[in-house]
Amino acid sequence: MATFAWNTARHLELYFAAPCSGRVLHTLNLRLFPEQLTYIVNHADDEVIFVDRSLLGLLAPLLPTFERVKHLVMMDDGAGTIPGADALNGHELLDYEALLAEASPVDFQPVDELRAASMCYTSGTTGSPKGVVYSHRSTFLHTMGVMSADSLGARESDRILPVVPMFHANAWGLAHAGPACGADLIMPGADLSGKALADLIVEERVTVAAGVPTIWMQVLPELVGRDTSSLRVIPCGGSAVSKALSESYRAQLGLPILQAWGMTETSPVVSVCQLDADQQLLADDDQATLRTGVGRSMFGVDCRVVEPGASTPVPRDGESSGELQSRGPWIAASYYNDERSGESFTDDGWLRTGDVATMDERGRIRLVDRTKDLIKSGGEWISSVELENELMAHPEIHEAAVIGIVDARWGERPLACVVRTEGSELTEADVLEFLAPKVAKWQVPDRVAFIDEVPKTSVGKFSKKTLRERFADGVPTGTG
Repeated sequence: MATFAWNTARHLELYFAAPCSGRVLHTLNLRLFPEQLTYIVNHADDEVIFVDRSLLGLLAPLLPTFERVKHLVMMDDGAGTIPGADALNGHELLDYEALLAEASPVDFQPVDELRAASMCYTSGTTGSPKGVVYSHRSTFLHTMGVMSADSLGARESDRILPVVPMFHANAWGLAHAGPACGADLIMPGADLSGKALADLIVEERVTVAAGVPTIWMQVLPELVGRDTSSLRVIPCGGSAVSKALSESYRAQLGLPILQAWGMTETSPVVSVCQLDADQQLLADDDQATLRTGVGRSMFGVDCRVVEPGASTPVPRDGESSGELQSRGPWIAASYYNDERSGESFTDDGWLRTGDVATMDERGRIRLVDRTKDLIKSGGEWISSVELENELMAHPEIHEAAVIGIVDARWGERPLACVVRTEGSELTEADVLEFLAPKVAKWQVPDRVAFIDEVPKTSVGKFSKKTLRERFADGVPTGTG
């Protein structure tokens, strides 16, 4: 059974009702392209879809393309127009609350812990999305991991705001951890504006607020000068957290961002950047630099950094880079019914993450870049993430994404795609001058393209694929 819904109490009910009654919960990412939704509904053999009323208008046009869907259940969130019978393609629209009122209590029975409990599909930035199945056992163990003190540390006294969507990667495990430890969950629903989220944090006395960097960039201005004393931790993942963003939170709220890392294939949390006791005694700037890493893998899962295309570990010196791989009881071993599994999983159980990383002697991981986002210029690799982190420290840069574009002499050269802050008159020369002392001369981009906004993927990450397509023929005159 599938869900097509925001982060709500009803969605949370389904998180537990489906697997506890022997069914498999399949969350549909409502920000995917229509053809991707059609693909995964059919690939997952969905027979029932639970949909928020406010999202019916998105789903109804796709109903004719769903091959095995038998039932459509509406969860009335009080918004949106209910489509007519023709638009529903012959599907009867059932009412969620009416079905509950008519139903008899279910006598839940223990099930095989290795049985499928839920599934989620990757966001499909390249090729069709790939299905990841989570068992009852893997979900239970991941929940325990998220509750551990050196992870996210969910506890009974918490009031948790999962901004990260429940339709992607299990809401980072918070939708399971909250009920497991007895914490309160504050569900944001459809309004994810900076002001709405800031209001929830202040008015609901939120202690844990989890979301992607683009969310926290919008929220911070709305929190300045308000009472945020209830907050104890701000987990952030999905893409690299810049030093500038984390330090802005520390300066304004007294609380830096806590960076974590994981993937759909990893349930998702694998590592959390909690500082060691001795590291908490370092100077503020040194601590801030450490927070740009993603920390050590959580107890129960293993990580290694290996030479590309091999299984030979690189030195754990914090400098040597390679492909980050992970394995453990809540790490997937294959994709659901997908011949591409061999591309991502080794025969002995390691997930090839596609991330380039370093690891130091303490096992702390620093992501260098995604394999596909590294820029090879004159035979040397340039990290787009490193350049982005430096760029976003500029007070007049709101967002920045760096991509590689074809260059006749060097093969590729970095292009900085920059979003100015409101009212800024920042020039290309200003940007390049700002970068010059911070990175090696050959890493400084040749050009800067000023854009209105950085395009985002379905889960809020920078869509560099879109930018590469946009600037495939070079940078038009006057863009910089």
